[in-house]
Amino acid sequence: MKKVAVILAGCGVYDGSEIYESVLTLFNLEQQGASYQCMAPNIDQLHVIDHRTGEVAEGETRNVLTEAARLARGNIIDLADANPDDYDALIIPGGFGAAKNLSDFALEGSACQVNAQVASFARAMAAADKPVGLICIAPAMTPRLFGEGTICTIGHDQDTAAAISAMGGQHERCDVDEVVIDTDRKIVTTPAYMLAGSISEADSGISKLVAEVVRMA
Repeated sequence: MKKVAVILAGCGVYDGSEIYESVLTLFNLEQQGASYQCMAPNIDQLHVIDHRTGEVAEGETRNVLTEAARLARGNIIDLADANPDDYDALIIPGGFGAAKNLSDFALEGSACQVNAQVASFARAMAAADKPVGLICIAPAMTPRLFGEGTICTIGHDQDTAAAISAMGGQHERCDVDEVVIDTDRKIVTTPAYMLAGSISEADSGISKLVAEVVRMA
């Protein structure tokens, strides 16, 4: 059975991992006959968002690993303890946590940096010729993770696509129900909630991404 690492960024679309994208990833991995292990960096979130109002919850702090454990039903490990050799593939769901906690793309745009543990794990997977899937806004990290010329998509958003290009990435427009594959690097990306208007629309691309990642593993 193929085993897939899933890096989470907290819990919640505005300050962590997008919940539907994360659950759909895990569901589709199971449907594809693969097993998975959720993991997250043991760091503080950039900030906490009140998801009822969209406003920053002043004075509140939350831990990325602790919050991600909610999504994983407690079955989660510290990314620092994860060994890339133990996994056949990697998937990183979206949500603004990918741009706030796993990287600082939300703040710095094309000048962003990726969390050192996330970068080390993802690059180790790529160096071992193992496939990596990135969903929603997470593909904004691809040029930093995998180098110039990496092919990816975040859908149609011109500003984000321009930032990817500025970092040396090669962005391709993509509809919600499709994926973009960098065959040389085994990188699979899909827009999900960058475009999706419903959970079913999000799944239309995520299911294809998971199937491709498992196939290539």
